[in-house]
Amino acid sequence: MASPPRLSHPRQPEMDHAHARALMIHTQLRGRGIRDEAVLGALAHLPRHRFIPDENQDLAYRDGPVGIGEGQTISQPYVVALMTEALALEPGMKVLEVGTGCGYQAAVLATLEADVHSIEIRDRLSDRAAETLACLSIGGVTLHHGDGHDGLPAEAPFDRIIVTAAPEVLPSELQEQLRPGGRMLIPVGPRDRQKLLLIQRIGGQFTTTELLDVLFVPLTRRST
Repeated sequence: MASPPRLSHPRQPEMDHAHARALMIHTQLRGRGIRDEAVLGALAHLPRHRFIPDENQDLAYRDGPVGIGEGQTISQPYVVALMTEALALEPGMKVLEVGTGCGYQAAVLATLEADVHSIEIRDRLSDRAAETLACLSIGGVTLHHGDGHDGLPAEAPFDRIIVTAAPEVLPSELQEQLRPGGRMLIPVGPRDRQKLLLIQRIGGQFTTTELLDVLFVPLTRRST
């Protein structure tokens, strides 16, 4: 297998990126009601542009998703912040992320001191995410290759699960890997009518809360 392309240096000076990141925090996140200071601090700290291929780095702090290759995107900053805030993380929690993508969401979780297991079906994206996380000296993330519908039963149960691509129906395998008292954030539905759901496991029961309408790439299944 060919080696994944390396991320090259950003076109814009780091000072410009820092200004854009500060503006993102002020307008896109605080301005829309994100209040968790730990979450805001994590997004303010992380150089989002470093997770994006060079040709799209000038779009890194835009108010929308950005292409990262392989037909995939990095989510809109507000959606990353909202999903992370809704997880209600505490340091040391074991978190499953389904859909590593470029590694940005995993980096946010790790910055919040979670023990992150992240699974990605596309080997090239996973390899590139590993390179970026290593370059930024971000620890606390274990990357896995595989079909996210199945989760990671060998590592279950998880305190929190976050899914960054949308299945058409809620995978029961993921629900069952959630620890009692745990939370899962997942977009569900066909591409034209997806809902972001908060799933909570209370004892042996699950509750579902609809948070907002969203538009995510589909959660891919591995061909058999």
